[in-house]
Amino acid sequence: MRRTTFRRKLVTTLAAAALVAAPMTLTASVATAQTSGAYVTSTVQEGPRKLTVNVYSPSMNKTIPVEVMTPADNSVPRPTFYLLNGAGGGEDSATWSLRTDADEFFADKNVNVITPIGGMLSYYTDWERDDPELGRHKWTTFITQELPPVIDAALGANGVNAIAGLSTSATSVLNLAIARPGLFKAVGSYSGCAQTSDPLGQAYIRTVVEGRGQADATNMWGPYDGPGWRANDPVLNAEKLRGTAIYVSNGTGLPGHHDVIDAPLVGGNPVTLANQIVVGGIIEAATIPCTVNLQARLASLDIPAHFNWRPTGTHSWGYWEDDLKDSWPMIAQAIGA
Repeated sequence: MRRTTFRRKLVTTLAAAALVAAPMTLTASVATAQTSGAYVTSTVQEGPRKLTVNVYSPSMNKTIPVEVMTPADNSVPRPTFYLLNGAGGGEDSATWSLRTDADEFFADKNVNVITPIGGMLSYYTDWERDDPELGRHKWTTFITQELPPVIDAALGANGVNAIAGLSTSATSVLNLAIARPGLFKAVGSYSGCAQTSDPLGQAYIRTVVEGRGQADATNMWGPYDGPGWRANDPVLNAEKLRGTAIYVSNGTGLPGHHDVIDAPLVGGNPVTLANQIVVGGIIEAATIPCTVNLQARLASLDIPAHFNWRPTGTHSWGYWEDDLKDSWPMIAQAIGA
């Protein structure tokens, strides 16, 4: 046991020493990270400022790869921006790095950009039970409790955070901010459905979890009329977003400037374009009532939020790239990036 504990301390310390130039911030962060039981198992340098940090999650009893882009200038501790992938969890090709110019966009930004890889069709939440198809998911615990102190220690970050996500993870980021108020100073939610406890919200989730994943959505939050779904409904629990800078976007589903044959991600393929316009249009339009309800709920609570209602746009990456750039000034101001 002592030998295992020593190894964890050694790996975390070595990773921190290798990654940062501001060791003054590390001592307290390393101690905090160890209390959660999470720790860095290894790091892989992917480029001059990009690496993969492998972090052991005790709640899921496995190692989670975490993509990291370090700041343009790390001479002092910097804030951290958690940028979540969609339903595929980064296990497929539908990722920020592969589908957008996010890497180039953050090249001159003084912020740590963190993207966990994993959690396909999990909604990045804590599931009540392990699922026979999707396994064990404790992503709320990992992202809000286990990962931040480890990242702060390894990167010499300053402990100031923001988070953003798209589609399914646009729901998740709101719930993650609600789960631990104050952890994230800003949240960006792009093309998501914020309500989960009513039939419309549940139908959206079941289409993803049961339709695509062949899993049992009641393993996630329990019976559909039970308290678990209400506890994870951002509209019902919006009061806990007070004090957080909030950016929410939604298109109409009507074809827009990214829904053309020569769009980069369409690549001249008419089948790809048709799928983006028809399927992407239907999905984006279906999220509108959720976003309307979230806006009304926040207004009733007198909680300020920026809503970007795009007059056109399908459920596709070109618009989420636009949303990331449009929301960044607000997020950067909130975290001092």
